Amino acid sequence: MTPTLHDVARVAGVSIKTVSNVINAHPHVRPATREKVQRAIAELGYTPNLTARSLRSGRTGVIALAVPDLSFSYFAELAGMVIARAEERGVVVLVEQTGGERDRERELLRSPRLGLTDGLILSPLGLEASDLADRPRTYPTVLLGERVYDAPVDHVTMQNVDAARAATQHLLAAGRRRIAVLGAHDDDGAAGLRLRGHRAALADAGVAHDPDLIVETRFWDRAGGADAVRDLLARGVDFDAVFGLNDTLALGAIRALQEAGRRVPDEVAVVGFDDLDEAAYAIPSLTTIDPGRQWIAQTAVDTLLGRVGDAAGEARVVSAPFEVRVRESAPAR
Repeated sequence: MTPTLHDVARVAGVSIKTVSNVINAHPHVRPATREKVQRAIAELGYTPNLTARSLRSGRTGVIALAVPDLSFSYFAELAGMVIARAEERGVVVLVEQTGGERDRERELLRSPRLGLTDGLILSPLGLEASDLADRPRTYPTVLLGERVYDAPVDHVTMQNVDAARAATQHLLAAGRRRIAVLGAHDDDGAAGLRLRGHRAALADAGVAHDPDLIVETRFWDRAGGADAVRDLLARGVDFDAVFGLNDTLALGAIRALQEAGRRVPDEVAVVGFDDLDEAAYAIPSLTTIDPGRQWIAQTAVDTLLGRVGDAAGEARVVSAPFEVRVRESAPAR
């Protein structure tokens, strides 16, 4: 027979109301009790009737996550963290890809599909502040990413400027003075903010900024990082360190340096940004910035669920804590 709510309550040794509170992600349930109920659900293979649940509570138990492209390791890992946190809170995640295109991001905010979910976590790239004005104000939305919009919507972001400043300070403290930056752009997105932090660290240390060391790339991928290093070498630019504005650029840079016979870190130290899983397993392992992705994922889910059924209240902008992960590619001096 199909297990029921009563069966879960009996196995867990709690009331039916407590089981319902756990399933509906109510915050005021003791962790030990929540774990006991979740174990009983897993043991029995209980599956909530989402249709009945939605009719009773006005909630679907489903949230949406929209990211630019899951082929990028950063977004794939972030999505996994969001899904894991949502499971802990008893909700399901529907994942969409936008390609980072403004039209698709804007359409998503007004899509009838949103009626199938309780809220949206969106990582936009092309969206403008004016696009947020048309969204349904009562529909819970949490934005991720670098750009902070002047709009009444919750935003969970990272400390791009300060984290990039710390990455550059780490290289400077190790005696590096000719630091190439890969993937830089003067804009208000991640590239521009991280470049700003890099320049601030140079200024603090009294090190002159050399435009020859700033290399733009079309894509933030391994090929972009490798091609950027090959370009520096072909132009005869002198450098003793590389700061890839994300980990994949940095990993591509390491490959190109090794192909050119440049020893990492003896001749050229390399630092990335994102702390992807593969960073710890590269050869050499990659020194990088952990921008607080786990914190971002958990905070985004918790913030969104806190807005479900209670959309009122002032929107918040919160920034994740970051940490320099020191590994083989750029050890401390």
